[in-house]
This record gives sequence, C-alpha cells and structure tokens, in this order.
Amino acid sequence: MLLFLSHSKKHLTLFALLILWLVQFSAHALFVSEPRDPLPLINEFFPQATKVSDKVGDPLIWTIYKQDEVIGYAFETNDLARIPAYSGEPVNMLVAMDPKGVYLGAKVLEHHEPIILAGIPESKLWAFTDQYAGLNVSDRLKVGGKTKGEMIHLDGLSGATVTVMVMNVGITKSATKVARSLGIIDEDQEIKQPMATVLPDVYEKADWQTLVGDGSIRKLYLNRKTVDEAFVGTEAELIEQASPEQKSDMFADIYYAQADIPTIGRNILGDSEYEWMMKALQPGEHAIIMLGNGYSFKGSGYVRGAIFDRIQILQNDSAFTFRDLDHTRVTDLFIDGAPRFQEMSLFIVREHQDFNPGVDWEFELLVRRQIGAVDSVFTNFRANYHGLERYLDRPPIVLPEPELTLTQQVWQEKNTEVVILSILMILLLATLFFQDILVRHPTFMHNFRHGFLVVTVVCIGWMWGGQLSVVNVFTFLQAFMSDFSWDLFLLDPVIFMLWGAAAVTMLLWGRAVYCGWLCPFGALQELINVFARYIKIPQFELPWAVHERLWAIKYLVLLGLFALSLDSLALAEQFAEIEPFKTTFLLKFDREWPFILYAAILLTINIFNRKFFCRYLCPLGAALSTSNSVRLFSWLRRRKECGQPCKTCAKECEIQAINPDGEINMRECHYCLDCQVTYFNDDKCPPLKKQKYKNNKYKEQEIAAVNVG
Repeated sequence: MLLFLSHSKKHLTLFALLILWLVQFSAHALFVSEPRDPLPLINEFFPQATKVSDKVGDPLIWTIYKQDEVIGYAFETNDLARIPAYSGEPVNMLVAMDPKGVYLGAKVLEHHEPIILAGIPESKLWAFTDQYAGLNVSDRLKVGGKTKGEMIHLDGLSGATVTVMVMNVGITKSATKVARSLGIIDEDQEIKQPMATVLPDVYEKADWQTLVGDGSIRKLYLNRKTVDEAFVGTEAELIEQASPEQKSDMFADIYYAQADIPTIGRNILGDSEYEWMMKALQPGEHAIIMLGNGYSFKGSGYVRGAIFDRIQILQNDSAFTFRDLDHTRVTDLFIDGAPRFQEMSLFIVREHQDFNPGVDWEFELLVRRQIGAVDSVFTNFRANYHGLERYLDRPPIVLPEPELTLTQQVWQEKNTEVVILSILMILLLATLFFQDILVRHPTFMHNFRHGFLVVTVVCIGWMWGGQLSVVNVFTFLQAFMSDFSWDLFLLDPVIFMLWGAAAVTMLLWGRAVYCGWLCPFGALQELINVFARYIKIPQFELPWAVHERLWAIKYLVLLGLFALSLDSLALAEQFAEIEPFKTTFLLKFDREWPFILYAAILLTINIFNRKFFCRYLCPLGAALSTSNSVRLFSWLRRRKECGQPCKTCAKECEIQAINPDGEINMRECHYCLDCQVTYFNDDKCPPLKKQKYKNNKYKEQEIAAVNVG
C-alpha cells in the first residue's frame, strides 16, 4: 500500500510539473499584444497626407489634410461604440473614411478575445476588416449569408463568428455617428419613397379654374413689399425698391405644374402639342410647365448653352437647374379660362436627376439685385407642389426592415442550434422526471445515455463549440460587480442556454446533471472509457484515502484562478488552460503541440481511470459543486442497507462518488444513474435479491402445501 502511494505521489508530482510548464508556455504564447499606435496606420490609409489633426470634437475624430484640403477622417471605435465582444471587452479598431463616407479600411488596434488568442491568427481578423474598403457608411452591412437586395453581407470568420459580428456593429455604429456629425448622411436617409409613375390613361377635360382650384396647377405670387422686405439688411436694400408711383403691386406671378400628367398637359397644351411633348420625353424624364408675368423666371442674361439661373427644382436633398437643351418655348395655351402670360416655357427633368412624381417638390425662384458691375445680392422664394393621388401610381412608403440588434442577429443565425439544444434539454428533463421508470430497463437506459453523450460530444462540443468554462464564471462575476448587461451573455446562444440549463439543474439536483450529461469533455471521457472497458482494457482505481484527498485539487485550482481573475481576467484566461476544452472542441486539436499533448495525456489516463480530469482537476466542476448545499431534490434512492453491509453500488460507481458508508456525495456524483439501475434490479441489489429469495421460498412452500393437501 505504501509503495502504491509512493508511486502515485511521484506520478502526481510529474503531472503537476507538466501543468505548470504548460501554463507558463500558455502565458507566453497567448499574451495579449500591446495596443497598436493608430498614427502609423492612419498614414498607411492616407499616404498623400501632409497633416493629421489631433483627435478632437464630439465625436472624437482625426481630420486628415493634403495641404489645406480635407482628404478624410479616422476614428477609434472604442471612442464611439464600446460594444463588449466574446471576452466581455470591446475590440478597439481604427476606421478611416473619405469625405464622401466611403470606407478606406479598418484595422484592429486591441482585443482580448480568448478564441482569437487561442489560435486564430490576427491576420484573419485583418482580412475581415479589409472587406470594408470601398463600401459606404450608408450601406447596410451584415456578417454572413449572401448579398440580397440592399443588404451587403460580409464574409464571417469561422471560430469567431460572435467576435466579427460585434466588430461589424462597432464599425458601422461608429461610422454612422461620425458621418451624421459631419453632415455626410442625414437622420432620415434610411426612409425611402419608391418611385411613383404617372398614370397614362387617367384624363379628364377641365378648364383653368378647375385645375388651379384642385391644386393640379400651383402658383407663386410675390408682391413688391414682400421682395423689398427680403432684401432688408443687405447691401441691395434700397436698390430697385418699389416707389409709391408704381401702379401695380405685383412683382411676379408664376404658375407651374407637371405637364406630363395627361389631365394637366393635354388640357393646357392641346392634343397635338401634348403628344409631341410625350414623344420627346425619354423613359424616366418628366416635363414642368412654367407660365409667368412680371419678374422673368428665364432672366434677361440667359444665353444659349448656359443655365437658367433664376429657377430650380428642389426635391428631398436634391436641387437641379435647367440648361437650354432642357427648355422649350410654349407658343399658345388651349385651356379655357387661362390668363395671358408674358413667358411660357416647358422644362425637361432628365432621368439622371431621379425626379419622383410621388414625392413633394418645390419650385424656387431666385431674385437678384445688382450692387455693382459684377457683384449682386440674391434671395430666394419657394412654393410647394404635391402630385395628386388620382394622377399617380404611388407605391406605399417603404420603411427599411428594422435593424436587428446584435443579440437578435446572433440568435437568428443560431436558430437551428437553439431548436436542437432545446429538444435535448426537454429530453433530459423528461429523463430526470421519469428516471425511476427508465432505470428498470437497464439495456435501454444504457443505450439511451450513450447516445445522448454522443450527441453532446459531436453537436454541442465539436459542431457548436458549446463547452462551458470556468472563465465564463469569472466573466459573470466581474460583470455582476460592474456594469451588468445581459447582452454580453446573450451573444452566444448555445453557451447561454447551457448556462441556463446548468443553473436550473444545479438548483434542483446539484451540479451532477450538467457534468454527467451536458459537458462535452466529460461526455468524451466517458465514451472513451466505456469503449476501453468494452475491449477489456484493465482499469485502476486509487485507494479511497488517496481518491478522497485528490478531490481537493480542483478546489485549489478554482481558488487560484479566482484570485488571478480579481487582478486580471486576461491572466486568469491564460492559466485556465488547465481546462483542455479549448484545445479539444473550439480548436479541434489544431494548435501548438504542448496543448495537444496535455489534452492527449488526460484522455489517455481516462482509458484506465474514468473521468480522471473531472474528478481531480476540473475547476468548472468545483465551481458548480458549490451549489450542492442549495439543491432542492434528492431523487437518487438509497436503502438502510446501503454501505452497511451492502457495498455493491459503491464498487460499481465508476467515479467513486459513493462514500464507504453508502451515502452518495452529490458534489462528486455525475448522475449516470447506474446506482439506480442496481437499486431496482433484484438480480444485482443484495437486499432485493434476499427479498426475492424469501418470496420465491414462500411461494414454493405454498405450492408444496397445496400439493400435500
């Protein structure tokens, strides 16, 4: 016995030295890089820059100049949108864009992502941010999927989906704030009115008064007093001012309308002129008719090839004027009741000007007064035009689909995983509630459990990366002690649901349910050991005294990691590599050889001793077991004979969670239900066998008595 203990201590010492060396290697291999200086990166984005301003303003931005010309802007996402990523810390990025809101690129300045640190090179993060170059701040961007409609989809990063989704939100939110502060985009830019079309067959015979009365023809009327008041306080205040001797108070009387609407154009121009105008219009073009007296809307200084500088059309944020090729003089009006006009003109709105008949527009008249041979002062007057519903095919206003929050995006992307995991949890709860029935069928129970563990390893572990870690516990505690937000924990639906399941089962039955059914590494160990036993590989168990003391190791590891997390969560993450979960499931053994060797050693030991890591080293199991004192139910049945004298279940418990006195240690139990299979089996449980023997003996005696009688 002493010799065995001596050998065990020697092996444990060597194993502890291996862990210490591995953690030291981890601390060097996974150390978070120092924050990068943004100024050299700004110079990379703007090689032609001659000056970079200080980071100033609200929001904080750098302005980049070439001589006196502004050629772009740069900013850090942490200054504008600090969005926690997978680690609980934001990914800080430098973003550059030109004065028109076109992204020139983005670079990662600092991150604390454990997935990235664990083996995905930073070059892949940079490749992700390179996708922004050439896109516009007004574009709607989403990570993953295929480009469809107005949404632009960016390529994700396998193994770091949540991280890059957070990065995308950080970049787009920050860029939107900057672009709005600089006037590059407006608040209401996202609401768009689909292009309306003129109904070509809607026509009613009407006179001038009817069309003016219903708003088909609109009017801008200016009297001299209004114009004079507009120039008060300017250098042209007294120039061309109205005098008392002037008989007419009218300064300008201008009517305007959209002439390609049949009821308007055909009535005003007559059939032949209207048909000629419509043939001259190209697809997407429209005609505006202007009829005026008084102040000339064409202007006396107009020359061929120039622009009509007294009028323009305003719609949304666009303003467009007309050239001589857009103008046609109207010689006569055919509508009844029309007054006489000094000027009558048709102006063509070209296709590239994106004029929408379904959106209100304004006619603007510029009134200019000369204050010298060259210099002049002008003011403008506007009048609105609203296209009547009966003339137009006006689609309803299309509001953009509401932007999903980052959390909603992640859960939408993981919809399949959420559904399957929900089914697994319901199945597990049903197993727990009906365990007394299931354990009476040992073959089915064992096959069902092994199948469930296979799903846990393959789906939850390797496919979804749903392995809980003690680092999650520390992250939760730190968030709880600071600015707690559920958004941080909702970023990974699988992890969140597993923590929810762990919390519920810990409250009801203790830590055993998660460790025995939903932990991928625990399930992998158990399946390997089941196969090893199946092919008759010899097993070894430590003496109870040694086994009981080795339980303490995982609690000491937990306390050490917790102490480190109080000083630095990043440092605690590095030393948490004592958990081989990241190597096994997140990176699938694709990392540096010491990590692979460590995980392989643990799995190899498990061939001969079931769940060695879970029993003695797992800090997560230690953290979960602290809830044992508050569990509500004890559904694992025991008899008074258990432990004294019967020790059948204790010998059969393959993780030695049953004390010599027969009590189940729920801090160490993994809820495999093997002891319950034995409890209800009258061929294995000694008290039941004894009772069965007595019952059979009694029946034999009754039968014998009947035969004698």
